[in-house]
Amino acid sequence: MHKNPSLKRRQLLISSAIGSAALMLGNKTLAASETGTSKPTTPETGKPSVIPTRWTDPISGKKILRLSEEDNSRSLYFHDNAFTHDGRYMVMNTPSGIGLYDFQQQKNTLLAKGKYEVIMVSRSKAVCYARKTIGEPREKDNNNLFDNIEYYAIDIPSGKEKFIGIFEKGFITTVNADDTLMAGAYATRLFALQPGKQVANTDGGYNAIGKDGKPLSFADAKELRMADRLAQNIPMEIFTINIETGERKVVTQSTDWLNHVQFSPTDPQQLMYCHEGPWHMVDRIWTIRTDGSNKQSIHTRRMNMEIAGHEFFSFDGKTIYYDLQTPRGEDFWLATYHLETGKRIWYHMERNEWSVHFQISQDGKLLAGDGGDHEMVARAEDGKYLYLFEPQIIEDIAVSAPNAAELIRPGKLKSTRLVDMSQHDYRVEPNIQFSPDNKYLVFRSNMHGPIHTYAVVL
Repeated sequence: MHKNPSLKRRQLLISSAIGSAALMLGNKTLAASETGTSKPTTPETGKPSVIPTRWTDPISGKKILRLSEEDNSRSLYFHDNAFTHDGRYMVMNTPSGIGLYDFQQQKNTLLAKGKYEVIMVSRSKAVCYARKTIGEPREKDNNNLFDNIEYYAIDIPSGKEKFIGIFEKGFITTVNADDTLMAGAYATRLFALQPGKQVANTDGGYNAIGKDGKPLSFADAKELRMADRLAQNIPMEIFTINIETGERKVVTQSTDWLNHVQFSPTDPQQLMYCHEGPWHMVDRIWTIRTDGSNKQSIHTRRMNMEIAGHEFFSFDGKTIYYDLQTPRGEDFWLATYHLETGKRIWYHMERNEWSVHFQISQDGKLLAGDGGDHEMVARAEDGKYLYLFEPQIIEDIAVSAPNAAELIRPGKLKSTRLVDMSQHDYRVEPNIQFSPDNKYLVFRSNMHGPIHTYAVVL
């Protein structure tokens, strides 16, 4: 369904740059000057009573900046491009609409006001692709019927909108490298993953009861709910939408749970997606061409409880990176697969260095991770940090194995702690992203109570 209503847009300018004199907390206006490593706390929560605009991390000595002004403002999911190609602007989701941060002027504005959610920023143009909910939000999952969502391309920084369409069957999550196609997934019926009460200042509310009759932790409840969803065998499809014409084409169909659809940053016809569910139960990582050809499983499990996931492309589109554990929760790797040669490198890391998500810089020179807490899969007792990683290859000794070139190349990650996340509740995933110029690592956090978007200066 391809409609073209006439809508007017009013931009809202939000005053105050980094180091501003005041900010709003609930209904109170509080002073917000630059703070150091010590922060005043409220007795009830132990959280800072004033959300700082900048501070120095006590472990790394790095400067950290708050990029958002409105509570519950979130940077994008880790593999959804948030930056214009020149690195000047970054978008984020805020309760008021699409936030726009100008790194050159260190200033926030509102790119689009209303019930918008960012899909991603174009790889080559200063354009933000977004969805807008019309009327009241409906109970939904990420892959069902959406006849009340409009899709737009929004110019950065002017906010001028181009209406793309309403597409009732499915949920669009990605745009290709030459801005000709959008893609997403569609499920033929609803299954609500989080039917219970949503928890404030977190990513939602996974609720489940264990065999002992007691409530499960957030992580364990999420695992159980995902297993329930996987068992439904709901018919699904991955589809593309032609941005210019609105034409919809089916790429592949399955009763497996299809999710995390993402285009290659460089190849307009290359898609990656996952078979979703508890990772030890699925063959997760897949690639496919937009015409449905060359469907390929990227990782084959070799032992029981081996898991792989949170896959993402390198920015040159040649390599897939993913979290690998052999087995789950015991031995930790950042694995790579080269799409042209089929060669693999596995970088080993320590338990405390495991991260919810990993990320690579656009020039391929830097790797980072966002850490995790003791309830997550690594059960890390000292893992609440943002990390910078240096990949190191484990070289052959004087005499190599005769088939060394055919084997997985081993390596290891040398870590540097960038940000102390000890006050962060990992029910919010930090979702790290490097700025294109490698000057900042952006993340979201609830370390001061409400969710905000921050950046550590590298």
